[in-house]
Amino acid sequence: MYAIVEIAGQQFKVQKDQKIYVHRLSSEIGSKVNFDKVLLAEKDGKIQVGAPAISGASVTAEVTGHVKGDKVIVFRKKRRKGYVKKNGHRQSFTALSITDIKL
Repeated sequence: MYAIVEIAGQQFKVQKDQKIYVHRLSSEIGSKVNFDKVLLAEKDGKIQVGAPAISGASVTAEVTGHVKGDKVIVFRKKRRKGYVKKNGHRQSFTALSITDIKL
C-alpha cells in the first residue's frame, strides 16, 4: 500500500514506516502531522486517482527532527573580466516518519 501525497508544495510517494525529508515545517519534534492532499493511492492492486485529491484520504506522519542538508557551493565566474563570486547554501529539512495511511 502506498500513496502519493503533496507536502510543502512537493509530491512524495510514501509507504507506512518510511522516513522522508521534506522542506522545513513549523511543527515541533515528536508532534503528529496530518496531510490530507492525497493525489493517488494504491491498496491491494487497486489504484485510486483523485481529481485533484482523494476526498477523505489522509496520511499521518510524526516529526522526528529538523536537519540541514549538504552544503551546495554556488560559484560564478566571467572569464577574463576578474568577476568571481562564491556563495554557499544549506537547505533546512524536516525528517518525517510515516505512521498511517487512511483511505
